[in-house]
Amino acid sequence: MTGCWILNESLSVILVLSWLGVNLYLFIDTFCWYEEEESFLYTRVILGSTLAWARASAVCLNFNCMLILLPISRNLISFIRGTSICCRGPWRRQLDKNLKFHKLVAYGIAVNATIHIVAHVCNLERYHASQSAEVEGLPAVLSKLGNTANESYLNPIRTFHTNTTTELLTTIAGVTGLMISLALILIMTSSTEFVRQVSYELFWYTHHVFIIFFISLAIHGAGRIVRGQTPESLLLHNVTFCRDHYAEWQTVAQCPVPQFSGKEPSAWKWVLGPVVLYACERIIRFWRFQQEVVITKVVSHPSGVLELHLKKRNFKMAPGQYILIQCPSISSLEWHPFTLTSAPQEDFFSVHIRAAGDWTEALCKAFEAEGHALKEPWRLPRLAVDGPFGAALTDVFHYPVSVCIAAGIGVTPFAALLKSLWYKCCESHTQLKLSKVYFYWICRDPTAFEWFADLLLSLETWMSERGKTHFLSYHIFLTGWDENQAFHIALHWDENADVITGLKQKTFYGRPNWNNEFRQIAYNHPSSTIGVFFCGPKTLSKTLQRMCRLYSSADPRGVHFYYNRESF
Repeated sequence: MTGCWILNESLSVILVLSWLGVNLYLFIDTFCWYEEEESFLYTRVILGSTLAWARASAVCLNFNCMLILLPISRNLISFIRGTSICCRGPWRRQLDKNLKFHKLVAYGIAVNATIHIVAHVCNLERYHASQSAEVEGLPAVLSKLGNTANESYLNPIRTFHTNTTTELLTTIAGVTGLMISLALILIMTSSTEFVRQVSYELFWYTHHVFIIFFISLAIHGAGRIVRGQTPESLLLHNVTFCRDHYAEWQTVAQCPVPQFSGKEPSAWKWVLGPVVLYACERIIRFWRFQQEVVITKVVSHPSGVLELHLKKRNFKMAPGQYILIQCPSISSLEWHPFTLTSAPQEDFFSVHIRAAGDWTEALCKAFEAEGHALKEPWRLPRLAVDGPFGAALTDVFHYPVSVCIAAGIGVTPFAALLKSLWYKCCESHTQLKLSKVYFYWICRDPTAFEWFADLLLSLETWMSERGKTHFLSYHIFLTGWDENQAFHIALHWDENADVITGLKQKTFYGRPNWNNEFRQIAYNHPSSTIGVFFCGPKTLSKTLQRMCRLYSSADPRGVHFYYNRESF
């Protein structure tokens, strides 16, 4: 099983180790430089090794802040995904883990920010302590520099009676550092799974504090609190000799009073490129916001699902993609992702939206107020659409065998795939790499099958007419029912069509035995590359991921399951 995991996740492991390696290299290299660099020798006399800790963590912080915006640049990722020459197979699967990498980098920022803050708190205390009357020797001499004309200071805390907290809040570095810390805490705490489930709006709004975070980061170093000896002073002042003869400074020719200056801020150089790229992302979104979206059909399904049919000029999509929707009458800032449920061959694009939060509930109410028919379309709320964007499910057609698994409303992305599959199969000239599709749908509420059953019935009829019943195997599992439904099901069990879906394939009751299902698929397709695609809750995702590892062969010539999860 370990060998299978390495085979499936080897590229992910290499990328994570590379990220860790770069962080480690930057930290160690910077740490050693500040521990050995002559220009900071006198700074180290006061601060000790905490100087190196603060600067090394700062470089790693800049590196991770450079990376944090790239995984959420949706247009960039869609562009890379579309460049099939540069992005194939395992590399395409890495793009589907963009949010995981985004979170990983965020943890890196949190760790390095913590080290940086603790180190600078220690630095402030050491600066303050070195101004004490009890301090003697070189630290005392260095702390008093800057009190007379033609001298530059090294210690930013000018007297022992200075309140370090007040001093912190009156400097650029202190104020921006506090803002960076508060913004980071707010973003991290509101990004937990619990907060996102309870209030997605809270997560959405607090995440936009990143604007304050990056502005503060860019100007954080402008205060130049950490100071080192200037290059000109180093040429005149031999630190190796003069550090032991500090009492003779100015009297000995080779030991003039050292001059100090702050290091130029560099954070903006690290983040400028990604920030400009992300700004372009937002400009594209604003441009798409201005484009007209025509609502051609609204259907309110009994299962609490709202179906919208939309049209937009020059809108092109691929099965499995998703869009971002904004409704200005509900919120002028919030954009929410929804997978497309229509096929590219249709003259419209559609989404199915389940009321599962404040925003989606408000949207459903706004459209349900108009009823099912669009007699007065000008009264419908305006919608803005950004996208479409690529997702994991667009790779279904790239495998000879694909296993599609949906839970609840997670079936929506597969609607577009199955519709597109139907259209492709109707086109006699289309040659598909895909030869077999297994479709699993686990659902709690029987009414949820209503809007999707028609599509499955069309596919079932088409395959039967063309003798391709082997092409699609679908398994529908109902996990919730009451006594009346159970009695009704039992009464009509012997009928040809299923009592719930109307399909020839009967509905299963309970949950799938994934061990049996994967074992059978592996047996049916030895030596095959099988793509497993899932949209649903995290708990089931972990189970399916484990099944893919368990039933993938360690032999490169054997069967291999590659797991892909829909996430946006």
